[in-house]
Amino acid sequence: MKLDSAPLVEATESDQSARKFTPLKQKAKRWLAAFLVLGILTGGGFAAYRQVTIAQRQEQRRRVQTVTVERVNLPVTLTANGTVQPEQSVNVSPKSSGVLKQLLVKEGDRVKAGQILAYMDDSNLRGELTQAQGQLRSAQANLQRLIAGNRPQDIATAEAALRAAEANLQRLVAGNRPQDIGQASAQVRNAQATLQQAQLTYSRNQQLYGSGAIARQDLDTARTSLESAQAQLAQAQQALSLQKAGSRSEDIAEARAQVEQARQALSLQRAGTRPEEIEQARAQVETAQGSVETTQSRIADTVIRAPFDGIVNRIYADPGSFVTPTTSGSEVSSATSSSILAIASRNQVMAKVAETSIPKIKLGQTVLIEADAYPGRTFQGKVTQVATQSVVEQNVTNFEVEMALNDPKTELRSGMNVNVNFQIGNLSNALVIPTVAIVRQEEGTGVFLAGGDNARSQFQKIQTGPTVGDKTVVESGLQEGDLVMLSFPQGGRPTSRTPSIFPGMGGGGGRRGGR
Repeated sequence: MKLDSAPLVEATESDQSARKFTPLKQKAKRWLAAFLVLGILTGGGFAAYRQVTIAQRQEQRRRVQTVTVERVNLPVTLTANGTVQPEQSVNVSPKSSGVLKQLLVKEGDRVKAGQILAYMDDSNLRGELTQAQGQLRSAQANLQRLIAGNRPQDIATAEAALRAAEANLQRLVAGNRPQDIGQASAQVRNAQATLQQAQLTYSRNQQLYGSGAIARQDLDTARTSLESAQAQLAQAQQALSLQKAGSRSEDIAEARAQVEQARQALSLQRAGTRPEEIEQARAQVETAQGSVETTQSRIADTVIRAPFDGIVNRIYADPGSFVTPTTSGSEVSSATSSSILAIASRNQVMAKVAETSIPKIKLGQTVLIEADAYPGRTFQGKVTQVATQSVVEQNVTNFEVEMALNDPKTELRSGMNVNVNFQIGNLSNALVIPTVAIVRQEEGTGVFLAGGDNARSQFQKIQTGPTVGDKTVVESGLQEGDLVMLSFPQGGRPTSRTPSIFPGMGGGGGRRGGR
């Protein structure tokens, strides 16, 4: 508006007659500008609409994807669900009940087979060992004495005893000597003389007593002496009679028995120990030796060692605790509470495979293992054992397959769930399509072949083979180079078919789908 007002201020009077026509011109200009703006907006909107329509058609065309049927070599795998488990797992406990004296490891420690893990209290066993060793030494000394035989001194003593017995026998057999009889006779005569003297003394004392010259006591003493002399004479006469009669037969027989006894004793001394006694002594030594070894073995059992290489995954007892023997593989609370610790060896994978797939599993077969804990990671392993006995769970028959795990860093932990892919072979030059392209129609199982620019897609019935990964083998109905539709315009997707699964290729328990 300012651009128009300046000329009006500067206009001369000769032009004032034309000023009255200025408002009409301005209105015309405004209408013209409005029509121009409207035309521009209308053309731009049409162009924008046309551009959006073209973009939508291009986006729709891009959403309709196709794939070319091709021939490839496919590795055939069998998939099963598995669990990471230790190859061995035991609860370590002593062979005999006792008190834990010292514990040398803690949870998480790696141990070697034979490594000392703990010590039990063995103070009582040490005393038993000392006693058993003493009994062994005593038995050994007795055996050595019997083997060595009798000493020369013992033999000489036996010989002397025999000679004495023989001399006594000869004396008894020969009878008494004349000298002995003469001596006995002399003793009789001496006794007679003593008796005569006693009689004379007694008679004289009687006369004296009668006259009152001596006392009664003196008479009694004389009488006693007379009686003693009479007894001595009788004893001497008996001795003389025995000397004259000689030895009795009983005495001779007894003497002969003593001689024989002395002779046998000498023979035993010279012969030495009997074999039976030596064998008995050897048996006593062996018994004592067994007691020592048993006690030593019990002491050795108080040293708790690792049964194999592994990791200490649980500690159940502290020093001072009373522990008892338990079943090594038991997991019940009564077993673990009385054990010392638990050891697990290196991990392996245990998978359950359907019975129809077992013939495809071979020892040493390579497997690829995937764990949810490590997405995108693949671990390798090998089949080490296939169970000979099936396991039936929920009416599904499976077989347990054990696999050695190549996991040097021990990244897979016991109890982790994994997917196991068994490499069971290869499909050579197989005609394949993506599994997602397969649909099910009333005509059967097939795919939609892409038409030309303006042609509609055409359903083609096919015969499918095994499914490997995201691809399915086509046995008939398609040729190499055919274009198969993977996606359809919005609302144009036909009913999808459940993908075919190679028989036995699912996780332990069966398969799904079919041809």
